[in-house]
Amino acid sequence: MSALTDLAIRKAAPGDRPRKVADGGGLYLEIRPNGAKWWRLKYRHGGKEKRISLGVYPEVSLAMARARREEARALLAQGIDPSEARKEEKAEQQQRQELAALEAAGKPLPGSFAAVALEWLALVHEPKVSTTYARRSRLQLERDLFPWLGRMTFPEITAPVLLQVLRRVEARGAGYSALRVKQTFGLVCRYAVATGHAERDPSADLRGALVAPVSTHYAAITDPVKVGELLRAIDGYDGMPWVVVALKVAALTFQRPGNVRRMRWEDLDLSAGMWAIPSAEMKRTKQQKARGADHLVPLARQAVELLQELRPLTGEGVYCFPSLRTGSLPISENTLNSALRRLGYGSDEMTAHGFRALARTIIVENLPGIDPQWIEAQLAHAKSGPLGSAYDRAQYLKQRRQMMQAWADYLDTLRRGAEVIPFRAA
Repeated sequence: MSALTDLAIRKAAPGDRPRKVADGGGLYLEIRPNGAKWWRLKYRHGGKEKRISLGVYPEVSLAMARARREEARALLAQGIDPSEARKEEKAEQQQRQELAALEAAGKPLPGSFAAVALEWLALVHEPKVSTTYARRSRLQLERDLFPWLGRMTFPEITAPVLLQVLRRVEARGAGYSALRVKQTFGLVCRYAVATGHAERDPSADLRGALVAPVSTHYAAITDPVKVGELLRAIDGYDGMPWVVVALKVAALTFQRPGNVRRMRWEDLDLSAGMWAIPSAEMKRTKQQKARGADHLVPLARQAVELLQELRPLTGEGVYCFPSLRTGSLPISENTLNSALRRLGYGSDEMTAHGFRALARTIIVENLPGIDPQWIEAQLAHAKSGPLGSAYDRAQYLKQRRQMMQAWADYLDTLRRGAEVIPFRAA
């Protein structure tokens, strides 16, 4: 069966054309005119004659070539095409090299939790939600999930494994964060189920396993007498004049602190008493920001007067309440809360966001004839129900304008310290 010897191979001289020297069992040496010597194997599979290369002599010796021939014959005996087996082996080798390269570069491996989560983030989550929400989700993944689950596949992530990861978040005193991280994991897992990477969401098995933190709200003063004291304290604030105006505008309009501090002169129509907050600045999804209408805020006479008095100070810039460091930016998100602290109000007593709860509570209890829907529209709260925002687009501008003037007049009454007679809502 074996006809060749190492001596015969070494002495074999090339000719004008390629020639073959058989060894037996389909193995032969192909000698090319340039002197190169290639091992080939001829075989039949599926009724067809095929050939594969077994290497170059002398890198592949005669003994090695014969061993490879026997390996190929063993595959044929099992009904396996050696050529296809080699292709699969090369593909697996290439895959291993690619995985090693990804691992060396610190990138997630295909099918791992980190890879699927980043895919979900880019294709599903970020195009849908606001930039702030997307940034928070990415932080949760990178800080609280990837270090322990990133390299694992979804079948490896059982409920006990996930619970152990969430316990680490709880251990640093972040109970709310643990619940939000669990929610983010669930969103990723549902995407993994849809894309065939997982069969189910193990976070569903953790219902009741995490300690539910006590719900807290932004601190707010809701006693009318104390509100009057707060307004007088703001009148006496000795900080920057526009910070005083910002606090007063927050009380008069009860908009979100972020919208108040980013109030721009170009968004104001003081002659009409209207503030149009751009849709992109509102607390909405990315699609709602892009397609939604501006949030219109009627301004009471007192608010208009405050802003008219402020215009000579900051009217040359973009923002009504500019940062001290640079006029191209608004005051920071901590400025209003810091001002309240300087006035003696602790974080457990009053916050900038608390002006919303302050107004919502006191208007209902002390101003008769105010429909709660008008207040909700002023607060820019989303309509309830799956079709609420789609079909109920009422803004109640006329009613809100009357309400805001009544509210501003009532605040003046509280500021003067007049007797407060509450009108309890039915």
